[in-house]
Amino acid sequence: MTLAKEVELQRVIRDRDYAKAVRERAGVSRAEIASELNVTAFTVHRWETGTRTPRGSLRSKYARLIHALDRATSH
Repeated sequence: MTLAKEVELQRVIRDRDYAKAVRERAGVSRAEIASELNVTAFTVHRWETGTRTPRGSLRSKYARLIHALDRATSH
């Protein structure tokens, strides 16, 4: 992945309202996101409310997942 693409994906993490809106627009529950990333639904809730931020490889996986959901629902 290029540096520019990685920076673009990381924007998803910083804009938690965007990530939540994309998830909701896609009709995906927090539990489904959590299952995909092998975390709890409460963890996803904390990411969306800004009380926690995903770290390490989870950060990139979450950003890629939200970005993919956005692309799939932005027709």
